Amino acid sequence: MGSGFFALLDDIAAIMDDVAVMSKVAAKKTAGILGDDLAVNAEKASGFASSRELPVLWAISKGSLLNKIIILPIAFLLSAFFPVAIMVILVLGGLFLAYEGAEKIYEFFFPHAHEESEGITDEVLTEEEILVIEKDKVKSAIVTDFILSVEIVIIALGTVIGKPLLQQIITVSIIAIIATIGVYGIVALIVRMDEVGFKMIQHSKKEKSVLKFIGNILVQALPKVIKALTVIGTIALIMVAGGLFVHYIPYIHHLAEEINIPSIIKEFMAGLVLGFVTLGIVNLFKKIFKKKETAV
Repeated sequence: MGSGFFALLDDIAAIMDDVAVMSKVAAKKTAGILGDDLAVNAEKASGFASSRELPVLWAISKGSLLNKIIILPIAFLLSAFFPVAIMVILVLGGLFLAYEGAEKIYEFFFPHAHEESEGITDEVLTEEEILVIEKDKVKSAIVTDFILSVEIVIIALGTVIGKPLLQQIITVSIIAIIATIGVYGIVALIVRMDEVGFKMIQHSKKEKSVLKFIGNILVQALPKVIKALTVIGTIALIMVAGGLFVHYIPYIHHLAEEINIPSIIKEFMAGLVLGFVTLGIVNLFKKIFKKKETAV
């Protein structure tokens, strides 16, 4: 009886050891998309009244956890009964990531007009109007999070395909939890950066004190940090997408093996090329549908 108990403990220890190794691999694979996740959520959680930033972020965080509760069982069922679907979703997810990255690059070089988003800090609005706009922005952020969460879960699952189902569940669940807590924890620090800076300036008694100097840096740094995260996130999108194409599309995999350049460059080139191809196709369909709507 005792030996059976210790054998069980040994099995559990072996499983957790395997999970630890697989979690590290999965974390590395999903690190790129987390950069974009961080940039997107930092941007969506900013722009609110100071007193509402943390409540809004908490509402988005709860929505993110709910998203993962919905996504994880579906992903595990597909892995168990229809694993080919995971490969297909990985490639489709790669196309979506590449498209997003290419669109951001295209927008940078050829900016075009966008509909003005509703502001809630620059206008004099009633409390009821503010809550309505806030609710809409939270919904939008949760929808975006759902798409990013699908990508994170599927990419993490792609690293453990072929492993026992229990190990898949534990590994991917760990990545999903870390992604939610890590991303939204950092976002909370980022969006409060300027508030901390203002308080440091207010508490500074001298005109040229160190406290006031640091406070000014924090206030001025917030928009720059969000911009930097957007650039890093764009590069990460293309890199992650390119990695998926190189590993899961046989033709690109064989082509990449024949080219004698670092794998990081191969993946970036694959992501960039297919990203702009996808962007071209999407824009073409948009123009066709727009012409049809105009004709009607």
